[in-house]
Amino acid sequence: MRRPTNSTWRRTAVVALTVVCVAYAPIAMTELWPYAHPGAPAPGEWLLAHTVSPRYVSDALATRVGPYRHTLVPMILHSVLGGLLMLLGPAQLLTAARRRTRPHRVLGVVFAVTVYASMAGAGAYLARTAPRDAFGGASFWIVLATILVGTVLSVTFGILAAVGRFPDLHRRWMLLCYGFLLTAPLLRLEWGALPWLLPGLPMAEINRVAITHLGSVVAFGALVAARAADRRTAVRGVSGSWAPLPVLVAAHLAGAVALWWIAASWLDLGTAGRRLLVAYLLPYAVTYAVAALRARRAGRQGRTWAREEWRIHLTALCLAPVVSVVAALVCERSLDLGRYTAVLAGVSVGCGTTAVAATVVVSLRLMYARELTKRGGPAADRPPARVGASVV
Repeated sequence: MRRPTNSTWRRTAVVALTVVCVAYAPIAMTELWPYAHPGAPAPGEWLLAHTVSPRYVSDALATRVGPYRHTLVPMILHSVLGGLLMLLGPAQLLTAARRRTRPHRVLGVVFAVTVYASMAGAGAYLARTAPRDAFGGASFWIVLATILVGTVLSVTFGILAAVGRFPDLHRRWMLLCYGFLLTAPLLRLEWGALPWLLPGLPMAEINRVAITHLGSVVAFGALVAARAADRRTAVRGVSGSWAPLPVLVAAHLAGAVALWWIAASWLDLGTAGRRLLVAYLLPYAVTYAVAALRARRAGRQGRTWAREEWRIHLTALCLAPVVSVVAALVCERSLDLGRYTAVLAGVSVGCGTTAVAATVVVSLRLMYARELTKRGGPAADRPPARVGASVV
């Protein structure tokens, strides 16, 4: 039997992504109709009720009637435009892959405007809804606010990269933006799948389990997609590393201490805490292993730019638990949240926050390299030195 090639895996991933997006688009667009007109068709509710149980869905919907009532118009705007974005994303990937520049630019303008309008609707909901009244409580409100900021920042940086003629950076930022948008369909998939692994839990608790790792999953997916599209062995003007061994070691030590704090905090909270800890650690460990192995393999093969980008993101991943601990302590003390909710909120935003930071560092790295090349400095004329293959 013939082994699948990298191109086969890429095509499979694109097809799977397109299927998920196209299938979710009508679900997103109709999700809030029953709140405006009781009894209106909502295929998402119907599908979830038949996948899990009608009681599972009705109990969750009952908690959302009040908060949605006074923000219904902006939320409908957000959901309808969110469904449109699910269709625009694959279209943008297709036009970029086929180098259809004009359609890609036109759709890109539509995509950016739609993102801003959709996020404005989400912002209005968050502004008018107290954190404790959000579905799943304050932790989910904080996660939604973080996704909103990450989405707006990434599409804005993507536009700036395109205007500045940095196509590789434009691609990275737009993939990260779409990753944040994909948290919506992926969350719905987990609402339907996790009850089979965790029977008897209400949707609000399933939601808490899901948000522990969604940020890590979408950020990692965006990184893998960006790296798959970037086949450069080296980048002119890039030499050495912005994530050298001492920085990696320090990040690993700080991350290990923060992970110990998170584990200790949740293990003290009984079954619910242990469940959240496993849901967080498993995807985190897989992401770490892949990033470390890819960095080492790139170093051994002499692909210095790939190694540098993987190292930067690996450093950010190690620091994600540190960000989570700081965010948890701030939430616990400034928002008067319990330890369970505060740690959940911190963990849920850590990986997404550091993924944005890592992409900023990669962007600065490439812009600095281009500036060196323009000025004709020593680093611009010297080919990038091959860095050793060891990764902490």
